[in-house]
Amino acid sequence: MINKKSKLAGQIIFWLLIVVMFIYLVFPFYWTIVTSLKTENQLIMTPATFIPRDPVTKDISITFQNYGAVFRNDTFVRGIMNSAIVSFSVTVLALVFGSFGAFALGKLRFRGRTFSLYLILSMTMFPQISVLTGLYAVIRALSIPARTSMILSYMLFTLPFTIWVMTSFFKKLPDSLLQAANVDGATSFQAFYMVLLPLTVPAMVTTGLLAFIAAWNEYLFALTFTSIQSSARTVPVAMALFSGEIARQEPFGEIMAASVIVTLPLLVLVYIFQKRLVEGLTAGAVKG
Repeated sequence: MINKKSKLAGQIIFWLLIVVMFIYLVFPFYWTIVTSLKTENQLIMTPATFIPRDPVTKDISITFQNYGAVFRNDTFVRGIMNSAIVSFSVTVLALVFGSFGAFALGKLRFRGRTFSLYLILSMTMFPQISVLTGLYAVIRALSIPARTSMILSYMLFTLPFTIWVMTSFFKKLPDSLLQAANVDGATSFQAFYMVLLPLTVPAMVTTGLLAFIAAWNEYLFALTFTSIQSSARTVPVAMALFSGEIARQEPFGEIMAASVIVTLPLLVLVYIFQKRLVEGLTAGAVKG
């Protein structure tokens, strides 16, 4: 009887923790969506309402005017296009060069391989702010365009991560596959892209998606490198520099609407590649 009570109490505590964690994680997203559906008058209501309500009648009142204002903002629309170009370019380049590096470090034998791997890993330990000044000076000296400078600078952090993660996947692939391809007359490059690379699709999806998200959300480098060329501003910078349609207005509703819009592409990508993403995250978790 005591064991049953203690077991029941443990289950209750467990599910209470689950509910608390769920509310803690989901509430910011809920509040963002609710705020984006409120008018200026609804936003200044006290106390704040968890559902958009009319300030006078207190009835539920939802508006999409913030979304309309966001899409009428040319800077924001241009920022989405710039973010898409930069993020897609970073992802493709990181996967292309990262897969080559991971194959070499995971399957080829050469002196200094372990040292090279840990050297690549150490590159991800430096905070962005520590290399920002030097990078900006080099970019200004070489007169590199803002979009290109962002792509190159983002690669400094996404490429080492991609190589490190994909190296572990290449190491787990049987050496017999590479040996069999060599016996059949394939070169190392042919064995790489015809035999081994297709088997690392889950790893490529996982690292590619993480690289895309990192480039899509990056703010510090984007703010610095586009300080002169404003037309190349990405969407995080465009949102940070939002100004309301009314003078001296703090556009909280528009900022929240923009946040929802910016988050949707990431949710769509995760939904499309969710199976591959799970395979990549759980690969190697169980032996045998």
